Amino acid sequence: VQLQASGGGLVQAGESLRLSCAASGRTFTRYHMAWFRQAPGKERDFVAAISWDGAITDYKDSVKGRFTISRDNAKNTVYLQMNSLKAEDTAAYYCAATALGRFTASVRSAGVYDYWGQGTLVTVSS
Repeated sequence: VQLQASGGGLVQAGESLRLSCAASGRTFTRYHMAWFRQAPGKERDFVAAISWDGAITDYKDSVKGRFTISRDNAKNTVYLQMNSLKAEDTAAYYCAATALGRFTASVRSAGVYDYWGQGTLVTVSS
């Protein structure tokens, strides 16, 4: 499956952004989806994940209550709504897809993802 992320940009602290990730090539509902981020000089880090049917979500603790992951299977798209952005949210954000059968804590591991989109850069100025 091919993933195309978009929606990044430069915002001030406290503002919002919505990232989108459009999928093509294979049946979208086969995959659990996730967003990871990578700040300069740091490792790629889990942000949020959503099950194939949208019924289950999981979030990194530091984004709970501020970020919301969702998906529209009719549009083959996953979203990340980011509110109350902070300077420490600055990073390149990547969407990813996994055919992992069960939605477990493993979705927090980059190693289980089969496909990755290109990054979209989010810069939050303080």
